[in-house]
Amino acid sequence: MNKIFTFKPYLKTVVWGGDKIKQFKGIDTDQCNIGESWEISGVPGHESIVESGEDEGLNITELIEKYGADIVGEDVYKRFGNMFPLLIKIIDARDNLSVQVHPDDNLARRRHNSPGKTEMWYVIDADLDANIISGLSQAITPDEYRRRVADNSITEVLANHKSHPGDVFFLPAGRIHAIGGGNLIAEIQQTSDITYRVYDYDRRGLDGKPRQLHVEEAVDAIDYKVYDNYVTDYDRDAKGEVPLVGCQYFDVQKVVVDGQLSLHHTSESFVVLMCIGGHCIVDVDREAACNMSRGQTVLVAASARSVTITGNAVLIAASVPRG
Repeated sequence: MNKIFTFKPYLKTVVWGGDKIKQFKGIDTDQCNIGESWEISGVPGHESIVESGEDEGLNITELIEKYGADIVGEDVYKRFGNMFPLLIKIIDARDNLSVQVHPDDNLARRRHNSPGKTEMWYVIDADLDANIISGLSQAITPDEYRRRVADNSITEVLANHKSHPGDVFFLPAGRIHAIGGGNLIAEIQQTSDITYRVYDYDRRGLDGKPRQLHVEEAVDAIDYKVYDNYVTDYDRDAKGEVPLVGCQYFDVQKVVVDGQLSLHHTSESFVVLMCIGGHCIVDVDREAACNMSRGQTVLVAASARSVTITGNAVLIAASVPRG
């Protein structure tokens, strides 16, 4: 079996999307308003398709059905079965995204028979005036939340952050948030497509109609607490494997390669590598090699014994911690 896989991206047209994803990934397409590129997805109905090799044409669920724990790892396979547990995206916000929140596992299972949605963002690029909304700037009650959505003042109590390339935001389920226009972002999240849109600036969708809001559904999902810091601190000058976010759903690192690096890799989990700058060669077990450039994403199987990266590149690496 192959131990490194590439997938066809699913390009999603949305009202707030732009043209940066085409440039970032080097894609030649007439598709417009591309707001998201789903790089690796196990979301039902949008499962990623293997792009080449002996398993070309299989979707990721079929791939796991075929190889089981060799792809995702024994612990991951026991917990998630044939469902790939992470959704990996690139997001281009030409305009502000809606203010939204995601339910946790308990609420999502009760309402939607689905996992919840905890996620994190790495800002790949940002315009000079770009910002990110993450969390509350002052504590509010559910009733005040309802009132502020109704009178268009909800943004007055949201924590607004100027965004810069390299910024990292961890967004546990329940944290109200929004991506501001001008941001290009790598997103790692649980495999879930449940979003409660609570405020959308009275914007119309691509069909010209107001987009649906989920004001009441979000009441029980929002974390109404205020936290000291919403931007993740890490060593931005370090090379090698630099930890960014670790939680029960994913471990994410920034990998800065200048020459050659042996990636820390165990059979407990697969690892997803997204190249966000430069060029490198990823060699797995000295048997299979893959050239990676900016905008490309690969999946390295859990059964890989060694992963060597050679070149000058910056990558995001995501895996699943032991449960």
